[in-house]
Amino acid sequence: MSIWRKYKDSSFLLKMTVGFVLGIIVGVLWGPGADVIKPFGTLLIKMLNLIATPVVFLTVVLAVNQMNPKQLGRTGGKLVLYYGVTTAAAVLIGLGIALWINPGASLSLPDVSVEKPESPSVANILLSIVPDNIVTAFTSGNLMAILFLAIIIGFTTSGMRFSTDDKMQRYGNSLHHIFDAANELFFRILKGILLYAPIGIFAIAASSFGAQGWDTFKSLFKFTAVFYLGIVILWVVVYSGILKMFKISLRKFFGSTKEAFTTAFFTSSSIATLPVAIEGAKKAGISERIVNFSLPLGAVFNSDGGALRMGASIVFAANVSGANFSVTDFITIILVGTLLSIGTAGVPAAGLVTLSAVLTMFNLPLEIVALIAGVDAIIGMAGTASNVIGDIVGAAVVDQSEKKHTSKA
Repeated sequence: MSIWRKYKDSSFLLKMTVGFVLGIIVGVLWGPGADVIKPFGTLLIKMLNLIATPVVFLTVVLAVNQMNPKQLGRTGGKLVLYYGVTTAAAVLIGLGIALWINPGASLSLPDVSVEKPESPSVANILLSIVPDNIVTAFTSGNLMAILFLAIIIGFTTSGMRFSTDDKMQRYGNSLHHIFDAANELFFRILKGILLYAPIGIFAIAASSFGAQGWDTFKSLFKFTAVFYLGIVILWVVVYSGILKMFKISLRKFFGSTKEAFTTAFFTSSSIATLPVAIEGAKKAGISERIVNFSLPLGAVFNSDGGALRMGASIVFAANVSGANFSVTDFITIILVGTLLSIGTAGVPAAGLVTLSAVLTMFNLPLEIVALIAGVDAIIGMAGTASNVIGDIVGAAVVDQSEKKHTSKA
């Protein structure tokens, strides 16, 4: 019993790190045979995904329920501006470092064929926001549709709560209490899942490194180094710079959100990490109203890690294929990369769709995607962590801005 208590009380970051490191060791020593423990990692991802959808729905309903339309429009506008700025910065950082280090100059294309994934049209993206029915939205896991439903239900519940009709007020308040209680229920379930998380992380690391080994990562070391250096710059210069600009304590912010970005790093899933990110953001002092609205929105529409990866990938692709880009081409890459990263963040295999679309635009071979797939796991980890921390930084900045607006009003 004392061992269990010690495990429960020990640092979450320590448990996750130990599980990850042990997983790498087992994977490298055991090799492909480590795949036998992969189901333990799959179980973790399934459990996190299991509660992610209801948490997204309930938190957005509760957030919108507490906002009037004017506040919602102002908050949404600020978030879109923030997403555009940080995504463009991420693409620019990826391009700049890749042009400096020149990854892929000594590599050749693998003898494989890759089918071009279909890029969703603007019309399809907009139509997918409105589900055929409520059940389909939840069973398909369509986050944009779930957000749409949550916003409508939140607005309607708010209208009922603040109605002049006593009966509507009672109904509205009853619905609010139900949503609030259900939200608390799923966050309590989350705490239990996180106790299992280190075991799942151990299995994920062991099976991933066992299947791919070190040779794959060595062959693409430069590209991986470019990406990770870009991530460091994104965090230290862009995110920390924005937080300092709004006079937000870096120590408190990163200390409170460490569970969120470490979970994102180890699981490589922004959606699965969302419940942990919401808890971390609240711990960082960001208002619950802003957190519940902005983080689910960011999980769907914001992808700084993916944007940085895309910027670096284009230079890598050019080097491997021997293509030359002009300054105009690079400006186009930044603009298109920003729009695609924001527009496809909620689409399955968003990184693949975005990269393939840009490769096609510049007549670069799609086989590059297969080459980069060799380090996809280790790149995806840092990219996901950046997506999550970027969303929380956005929430913190908007919250600070809203507080200033309220004080002036």
